[in-house]
Amino acid sequence: MSLINDLHTPANVLVCGASQGIGLALCTQLLARDDIGLLFAVSRRATSSPALEVLYREHPQRLVRIDCDAREEHALQALATEVSTCCDQLNLVFSTLGVLQEAPARAEKTLAQLDMAGLLSSFTTNCFAPILLLKHLLPLLRKQPMAFVALSARVGSIGDNQLGGWYSYRASKAALNQLLRTASIELKRLNPASTLLSLHPGTTDTQLSRPFQGNVAPDKLFSPAFAASCMLALVSRHGPAQSGTFWAWDGTPIAW
Repeated sequence: MSLINDLHTPANVLVCGASQGIGLALCTQLLARDDIGLLFAVSRRATSSPALEVLYREHPQRLVRIDCDAREEHALQALATEVSTCCDQLNLVFSTLGVLQEAPARAEKTLAQLDMAGLLSSFTTNCFAPILLLKHLLPLLRKQPMAFVALSARVGSIGDNQLGGWYSYRASKAALNQLLRTASIELKRLNPASTLLSLHPGTTDTQLSRPFQGNVAPDKLFSPAFAASCMLALVSRHGPAQSGTFWAWDGTPIAW
């Protein structure tokens, strides 16, 4: 099955957050496909990542590693410039950026635990960075069929919120969903073959979730490889008609 709907040439792909977790698993699986052209692996320390070095040795002609702190807009602008020197079109962009509890961000349980530093940290990584990544890559997304995918979270659903807590994480993911939904409307006018998706990968065994895995049933804790394969399957099954929608790893829609 083709990864991108109606694309008949190898896809150029960018993964932001590529050096660990789901991002690294996506890079591994994408490079194993014969319908992928160039793969841009982006993270703060992409060029010094041992795991990405292994992949580069296996795929030196297809893998481009770029250091970029996506929390800094000037770095995103430089990223877009560097990518444009290698190709004039991206067909798939994955943002796997996310922070839950990494100071000053934290998983607040009460209003009393909220502070400006934590809120700004959560929103910068979970919300502002992905949408500004889309902004700066937009010139590379205007022509051919393309998909922009951001990893969201079920806890970002307002309709599904029955437990409370995790104020800044929930709110930043809800804001990300709204921004992507809004951008999908603009992109539909600029490129009718565009697809923007918010995807929930499930609880995955990554650095983000490890402090909170105690109450997760073993069969509900996914490996990064499993989560990545689910994300790629969702991309292949959804096209422009589903742009601006929110899906769980198992293919079920999530309420806003």
